Amino acid sequence: MDSERAARLDNIRTPRGRYAKGVRRRNEILTVALDVFATLGEKGALIKEIADRMGMSQAGVLRYFGSREGLLIWALAERDRLAKERVAQEVYADPISPMAATLRRSSDVAGLVRLYVSMAAASGFPDHPARDFFEVRNGDILVALREGLAALQAEGRIRSDIDPEAIARLALAAADGIQHQWLLDPTVDMGGVIDTIVALVVDVTPPAAGAPQEPPAP
Repeated sequence: MDSERAARLDNIRTPRGRYAKGVRRRNEILTVALDVFATLGEKGALIKEIADRMGMSQAGVLRYFGSREGLLIWALAERDRLAKERVAQEVYADPISPMAATLRRSSDVAGLVRLYVSMAAASGFPDHPARDFFEVRNGDILVALREGLAALQAEGRIRSDIDPEAIARLALAAADGIQHQWLLDPTVDMGGVIDTIVALVVDVTPPAAGAPQEPPAP
């Protein structure tokens, strides 16, 4: 990613304004927004619902995020942050299994899954506001997965003829794709699909020592 694109992403991630009160208010809005999105996804009168719950105008809500799309991107970033916090409190024997755990928990918030799938698809257009977010997000996940898998390969827990980069991309693609399939058929076990990748690729016997690998949430 070039420096200009990275800088634009920083504008999304960095709070607007310098005052703690504004940051707190933005975080309060995000908490409410995640609750609204969990129910409604990205469709419907989302901004109005958030504004009503916050006792604000719709323009007042959007001022903290720049635009409707900015709010949606912030919500996805907050979803990832909360997921990573939870994963950090857990122990895994490989870098892929945290994705399975996060996907299982996602089944309780269908609206956020719809939001993620919709925004991920839209980010395929070069000029979409979410493109920078997903490029950096996916890049971070791929690096964490690749490095974690390479470490397992060095321990002899993955076959030496398997490319860690390819497995990392397979896991990320599966995590994205299975969310869309789950929206079409809620009986799909999203976490189970990722567990199958682990079973096919990794010797799941945990190492005797060493910290677990914890990639960003899908």
